[in-house]
Amino acid sequence: MKWVHIGLVVMGVYLIIAYLIMPRVGKVQAERHPDLRDSDHLTHTGDGAPGDPLDIALVGSEEELVKAFLKIGWRPADALTFRSSVRIAVDTVIDEPDPNAPVSNLYLYGRKEDLAFEKPVGHSPRERHHVRFWRSPKLDDSRPIWMGSVTHDIGVELSRTTGQFTHHIAPDIDAERDFLLGELNAAHQLTSTRWIDGFHTELQGRNGGGDPWHTDGRLPVATLSPLAALVKP
Repeated sequence: MKWVHIGLVVMGVYLIIAYLIMPRVGKVQAERHPDLRDSDHLTHTGDGAPGDPLDIALVGSEEELVKAFLKIGWRPADALTFRSSVRIAVDTVIDEPDPNAPVSNLYLYGRKEDLAFEKPVGHSPRERHHVRFWRSPKLDDSRPIWMGSVTHDIGVELSRTTGQFTHHIAPDIDAERDFLLGELNAAHQLTSTRWIDGFHTELQGRNGGGDPWHTDGRLPVATLSPLAALVKP
């Protein structure tokens, strides 16, 4: 009878842990670290066409994000205006650097990007690394989540769909995602990175300019170093 009682106690403890405690823990963990798979996966152009896919998420304050990108040598992109559009066109023709060249507006959550950064490749604004960020309505452990789309601009041409003057992107968006993560890690701007498998179920497509893209479907969610760690004493 003693062993029967022990068995019943063990079974009772198991049932309480498995069916009462762990589901609550899982719910708290999900609230702290949402997997984001129910979020939007693509940006959109101003006329509603599919834009560039989302391929990175950063967790932290706006100030932490800005300081991290300045640390790795990425510059804030200028606002897209008639003047900045003319400037990038002229700079492209005369092969003049433009480290703050504007990016075209893409939309998520019903608004254009909140922040955009870029890093030139070579001397001309034809080629550059660039990323747009939108602040998500969700939080990760009470900190803001910034959904991002990072791509590698490889040239300036006329859009295949609109005929407008635009950059074209390299199709391997995972390579650009990994490049940005590598730069942030090398500069000690991240405390951790977790991956969400199956974020993208459609693993290839075309953006608003008609450029093809492909991905392994995974989304990295990287936590930025606290601001105190970014500021040297």
